[in-house]
Amino acid sequence: MTALQPTLNAANAADLNGPQAAPTAPAIPARTWIAVVGATLGAFMAVLNIQIVNASLADVQGAIGAGIDDGGWISTSYLIAEIIVIPLSGWLAQVFSVRKYLLVNAFLFLVFSAACALAQDLPQMIALRAVQGFTGGVLIPMAFTLIITLLPKAKQPIGLALFALSATFAPAIGPTIGGYLTENWGWQYIFYVNLVPGAIMIGMLYVSLDASPMKLSLLRQGDWLGIITMAIGLAALQTVLEEGNKDDWFGSPFIVRLSVIAAVALTAFLVIELTVEKPLLNLRLLIRRNFGFGMLANFLLGIALYGSVFILPQYLSRIQGYNAEQIGMVLAWTGLPQLVLIPLVPRLMQRFDPRILITIGFALFAGSNFMNIYMTNDYATDQLFWPNIVRAVGQALVMAPLSAVATAGIEPENAGSASGLFNMMRNLGGAVGIAVLQTVLTKREQFHSNVLSESVSLFEQATRTRIAQLTQYFMSHGIANQADATSRAIVAIGKIVQKQSFILAFSDTFYLLGAALIVALIAALFLKKPGHLAGGGAH
Repeated sequence: MTALQPTLNAANAADLNGPQAAPTAPAIPARTWIAVVGATLGAFMAVLNIQIVNASLADVQGAIGAGIDDGGWISTSYLIAEIIVIPLSGWLAQVFSVRKYLLVNAFLFLVFSAACALAQDLPQMIALRAVQGFTGGVLIPMAFTLIITLLPKAKQPIGLALFALSATFAPAIGPTIGGYLTENWGWQYIFYVNLVPGAIMIGMLYVSLDASPMKLSLLRQGDWLGIITMAIGLAALQTVLEEGNKDDWFGSPFIVRLSVIAAVALTAFLVIELTVEKPLLNLRLLIRRNFGFGMLANFLLGIALYGSVFILPQYLSRIQGYNAEQIGMVLAWTGLPQLVLIPLVPRLMQRFDPRILITIGFALFAGSNFMNIYMTNDYATDQLFWPNIVRAVGQALVMAPLSAVATAGIEPENAGSASGLFNMMRNLGGAVGIAVLQTVLTKREQFHSNVLSESVSLFEQATRTRIAQLTQYFMSHGIANQADATSRAIVAIGKIVQKQSFILAFSDTFYLLGAALIVALIAALFLKKPGHLAGGGAH
């Protein structure tokens, strides 16, 4: 990406462990920082729009007359479009120039955000959300690309810390903002909230990015077969992951067909990328030790990051009966501490080996999930406080160091591929995580229900005693017929069993998230010290 060649290529040799390498670097122009901050603000908004809508999905569905099953496409359409455009952005930025590509997509993101608030029915909303996701998805990898190409190595930790606000803080704070806006202003404001920061973002990018000519001739040389197979494969895979649990996975012919399409298209994409002269994505970056293991850790981070933001609201809504605003207030303690902690991470990266920070971060994030594996009926706001604080600290410590170590030594011409792959993998991890958690929640609830039902038998004296107590309760509260009162007592016990089964199933999902993060921690242990990758030649 010649428009983004860093002015200080020599800084590639700098160690991320500041004490060993402290050459005096020339001052970075203010315009560079404005570009980086503006781009990361855009990435923050794009990621925020995943969770801010999910937190208020029930309200949106009701307003536009969508059923519970079909309403999920409001989120799915956004995610499919986003995951397709992320790996495309590096090449499209070369074609249309970084300045034009970013500004046009930022503007369109705001236009379609406002349009979503005006949608009248489900088909309109799905179409508008897809275009919003396609334009917003551009902002995520482009922010990452600007950081690793415009900033010298010594300053990249600061840029990556800013990017971490979009990658980890935005998903955590999304339900808080979404819940507050929906309860107090109306669901439309979860889309209108993009307008003011979006206008600021466009202004910052307009004044800071250098104009460069478009290279439309690259369209003729484009890896079109790779683009088509990737788009079809990712769209099919994302749909399978989103709809699989609801449609009983491979019990559904629709899911089977889509799975075959995804497998064939993505296999073809891999073959094409490894054989064509000018591939869309340089997949050979994956054989570099730090980038390969960094990608694996990042994929597992995506599972836990998006999975925990999915499972906690589900628990608080189903078990504790919280509304969107109450759920947001609980999750705020996952987001707000990161505002304080993430700005400190670049300084920590100068004082300590970034791999130590990654390991501690993954350990804390895993620990926060293991703290939730013994949930009970009264496990709510107070009990979730400390796990959420621990999770906030862990997430803050992981993202920037992991990004820095994984991309250490990536050449400017490979920045687009590295950014697309790294960010796509985290989002794909999120999609896989949510799909797995939905299935685990369903299957484990059935398992625990069967186990508990064996204990709650009419042959057990404790069960008969409890039914008698509840029968008397209902008869003393207006049910004259004893048979009706007994029937209600049995139904009430059934609901208690189901609730306990769900609590145990939710505990199991947190165990699974913790286990995924332990695997991520193990992958992080294979990362090499960044300074050993000076110049990007080490594999």
